[in-house]
Amino acid sequence: MIRSTFVMIAVIVLASSPSRAADLNPATDAAFNRYVQISEQRMHSDMSSESFLWVDGLPAQQRLEVHDRLKRGGVVTRRLETLEQGASIAVPGGLIHHWIGVVFIPGTDLQRTLALLQNYDQHSRIYAPRVLRSKLIQRNGDDFKVFLRLRDRNVITVVLDTEYDVHYVRLSPARACSLSYSTRVAEVEKVGEKDERDKPVGHDNGYLWRLNSYWRFSESDGGVYVQLEAISLTRDIPEGLGWLVRPFITSIPKESLAFTLEHTRDALQ
Repeated sequence: MIRSTFVMIAVIVLASSPSRAADLNPATDAAFNRYVQISEQRMHSDMSSESFLWVDGLPAQQRLEVHDRLKRGGVVTRRLETLEQGASIAVPGGLIHHWIGVVFIPGTDLQRTLALLQNYDQHSRIYAPRVLRSKLIQRNGDDFKVFLRLRDRNVITVVLDTEYDVHYVRLSPARACSLSYSTRVAEVEKVGEKDERDKPVGHDNGYLWRLNSYWRFSESDGGVYVQLEAISLTRDIPEGLGWLVRPFITSIPKESLAFTLEHTRDALQ
C-alpha cells in the first residue's frame, strides 16, 4: 500500500513538472527503427517455421498448459526483448516496450475475424473505452489508412490522436497476418475544451511516440487463435524517478495488449 502511494505521488509529480516535455530526437528514432528491423527479421523466419504462433514453440508440457488456459478463455502474454549480437539495443532518451499475447476465440472463423478487425469505423465501439474515436481514412485492397483517438488512464489520463498504415496478408485458407505501423502520434491537450489541440508531434510528454502491431490469425480447433505482438516507443524515465516509476509505466503496454485481445474475443463471441 505504501509503495503504491509512492508510485502515485511520483507519477503526479512527473506529470505536473514543467520539465516533463521531451523531444523525439533522431538517435532515439533510429534506435527504434533498428530494433524493429531486427525483430521483423525474426518474425519473417517464424512465418516459415512450424511455430506460426509463439506458443507453438514452447516445450511440450508448457505448451499443453498454455493451450489449456487459452481453451478456458484466458489471454496469455509474454514480454519480449530483441537483442543484437546477444546484447540489448541502446535507445538514448527512450524506452522500447515489446509484448506478445495470444487468445483463442471458439465458434468463429478466419473470415469473420478479419472482417471485424478491418471494420475500423466500429473500433471505437469494439475497443471502448480505450478507443474514443475511429475512422477508416482510405482503403486500397488489403491496405488501410486508419485514424484512432486513444485514451490511457492510470492515475493520469492521456489522449492521443494516432494514424496507421495497415496491411493484411492471406497466407492460406486457415492463416493470415497483418502489419500496422503508426504514421502519426500526437498528444491531445485540453481535451473536450473549446481550444483543444494536438501538441507538436515528437515534442510532448513522450507517453507514446511509435506503435507497431503485428497480428497473426490461425483457424483451427473449432475457432481462431489470434496473436498480437506490439512494439512501442516512449520517452525514458527522468533521472531520479526510474527505480520507482519505471515498473508502473512499463505495465501499460502489457495491459493495453491484453485489453485489445480480450475485446476482440468478446466482440466475436
